[in-house]
Amino acid sequence: MDIMNKAHVSILSKELQISEKQIAGTIQLLEEGATIPFISRYRKEITGSLDEVQIANISTRMSQLVELEKRRETVLHTIEEQGKLTAELRKKITNTYDPIELEDLYLPYKPKRKTKASVAREKGLEPLALHIMEQSKNNLFDLAKSFISKEKDVSSIEDALQGARDIVAEMISETKEVRSIIRSQFQRQAVVKSYVAKGKEEEGSKYKDYFEYEEPLQKCPSHRFLAIMRGVNEEILKLSIAPDHDTTIQAMEISVIKKNATRESREQLDLAIKDSYKRLLQPSIETEFRQKTKEKADLEAIHVFSLNLRQLLLSSPLGQKRIMAVDPGFRTGCKIVCLDSEGNFLFNSTIYPHPPQNEIEKSRAQILELAKKFKTEAIAIGNGTASRETESFFKGINFPSAVEIFMVNEAGASIYSASKIAREEFPDQDVTVRGAVSIGRRLLDPLAELVKIEPKSIGVGQYQHDVDQSLLHSRLDQVVESCVNLVGVNLNTASKHLLAYVSGVGPALAESIVNFRKEHGQFKSRKQLLKVPRLGEKAFEQCAGFLRIPNSENPLDNSAVHPEAYPIVEKMAKDLKTDIATLLKDPSLQKKIEVKQYLTDEIGLPTLQDIVKELAKPGLDPRQKAKSFSFDDSIKTIDDLKEGLVIPGIVNNLTNFGAFVNIGIKESGLLHISQISNQFIKSPSDILQLNQQVKVKVVSIDKDRKRVQLTTKFD
Repeated sequence: MDIMNKAHVSILSKELQISEKQIAGTIQLLEEGATIPFISRYRKEITGSLDEVQIANISTRMSQLVELEKRRETVLHTIEEQGKLTAELRKKITNTYDPIELEDLYLPYKPKRKTKASVAREKGLEPLALHIMEQSKNNLFDLAKSFISKEKDVSSIEDALQGARDIVAEMISETKEVRSIIRSQFQRQAVVKSYVAKGKEEEGSKYKDYFEYEEPLQKCPSHRFLAIMRGVNEEILKLSIAPDHDTTIQAMEISVIKKNATRESREQLDLAIKDSYKRLLQPSIETEFRQKTKEKADLEAIHVFSLNLRQLLLSSPLGQKRIMAVDPGFRTGCKIVCLDSEGNFLFNSTIYPHPPQNEIEKSRAQILELAKKFKTEAIAIGNGTASRETESFFKGINFPSAVEIFMVNEAGASIYSASKIAREEFPDQDVTVRGAVSIGRRLLDPLAELVKIEPKSIGVGQYQHDVDQSLLHSRLDQVVESCVNLVGVNLNTASKHLLAYVSGVGPALAESIVNFRKEHGQFKSRKQLLKVPRLGEKAFEQCAGFLRIPNSENPLDNSAVHPEAYPIVEKMAKDLKTDIATLLKDPSLQKKIEVKQYLTDEIGLPTLQDIVKELAKPGLDPRQKAKSFSFDDSIKTIDDLKEGLVIPGIVNNLTNFGAFVNIGIKESGLLHISQISNQFIKSPSDILQLNQQVKVKVVSIDKDRKRVQLTTKFD
């Protein structure tokens, strides 16, 4: 490991509170191209059993340090070209790992556009500025008089002093110590103020809470700051972030003005300090803090979004059942599709059980006929327009055999139905049919269907369009990858879109796998993957443990045991005088395994313990099975609600400040964090999960603003 990497490892170890050995091993695996799920699951001996979050943090921070090194080289090169790189300055630049400090050190040498100071320097006023900065000489005005020159457009003593102050103001603003003082003032005292832009009161009424808003920056929560920033970006609101002006100026004066400064110098410095703060420092540091606060808010919003997305992707699957899926509607009717137990499209139709057509009997007859013909076992109804009325209609049908009815979150289904993926899957069907298919497949296996939709379009976050889109995309892709590999993927039924998220696969290899499957039939073993074009040993190592083959020649191919560990399981079975298939089925045999007997230089106790756990439940889906749910039949609109009413609901979104609950009407109710528990909780996700079924009480109803406040505190 080179010197630079050693320094990075040491920094990461201190920052993340992880040993240098664990950091170094993880970085090496990442540099070799290993994925986070693979490292977390199959390289515990090297990482010391770090989880995916810790490994992702190492990866992210390492990338930031690499970018810092590139910036450092640019800074050093630029200053050296100017002939101003002293040994002391080089040492300071080389030793810092703080990007803000690096930029502060670079600032005096950074190429600039024309400034007041550069104009003053062109007029030859820099010696006068340096004289002011010395603060020890009394002949300031006499000296200033000597700089008067028609040729250089300096017409008076005041002109000369003004130019000198412009230079001094810039020098002060570029002083690392002064910038640190201003940052400290902002950190401790900054206040966020927002107000409405002139003439925007009516247009921006939804932001009226922020028309005259003021709060200490330290106490401003991320969701509130993002709301204000959205108003700023829409040119409805104006925003300022600043500490107390007088206190900040005083702190600057203490730093800049020497105790023995002459009266003349003190007067000029006082003017320069105020100008430096107002014109240069305050706007610069405010921009810095606005950016930092936005970045922090982005990270928090993305974190909440990621938690929601993870919970949604890991929603309970119904499993292999024959589905009738319904995309409900009034005037345009309810789109019906029938799917087989693997989600394959069989038939579609449209019924009109609601106004204006009201073809109730005809629709009921059609549904009974389709249910019989396609042996329907469950009905999936999208939770959009007319969903409650459609649910009531289906519940009123007397099916000859048991049929469960489920309400399915259809967020993003319309985006899928118009996508290239949907057109490839169903080139001969219109968007309404594709949307209904997506609803049905979400009930069968939410994860397999939702991977086809851009994560931010699934509708389980707030401000996803306001945060850093590159960072959002990266983090959400990590979440999808994590979920797919946690659950595992059936190699013989998975779509290319699902396979693309398997560790080490990606879109190109996923397509190759599907094409190979079409040409050669179902995979009989994991080893057969090596015959897929362009899927080499490295990709096989990364993906094999996450791919399942239910009826493989080797029963371990339907488990999370990695092929590299097959010899160990074979030895376990041999030592117990049995075969692998019997070992997988017999818990009493599994209990006889002496794990420590199988320790090797490559495979340690953590991996062996994982293997034994997997033998007990090979290939088990970690998700719970789907459960049906019913809203209160008497609640259809906000007008049906009354304060104090206790009703069932489903959590459909989690935020930092609370949870939104679907209670069967168009508007989701807000369960504020203070109304979730009698105990203190840091986040709603400490107690609640997405799609969790809850009982809530109506606290208040604002019909004008379409807002409903809820609580789970009934005592």
